[in-house]
Amino acid sequence: MKDQVRYWKPFVSPFDPCPPIRVKSYSTPPQLFIPFQPPNLPQFTPFEALKYGTLWPALYSPYNPKNFRQEEGET
Repeated sequence: MKDQVRYWKPFVSPFDPCPPIRVKSYSTPPQLFIPFQPPNLPQFTPFEALKYGTLWPALYSPYNPKNFRQEEGET
């Protein structure tokens, strides 16, 4: 799931008194792209499932702190 972070370029006004943020990002959860649970989906081991918070690797989405911002092109 490399495409969990999406980017867009907001409008930047020439009269804005604050320095603009030219590229903004947001995260999309992986369950948006899996409409139903397919059979024989790979599973984490019980220890890994507790560590990652899900039994299925396809539904794992890493948590990034609110102050963390990915720049376009980073993984």
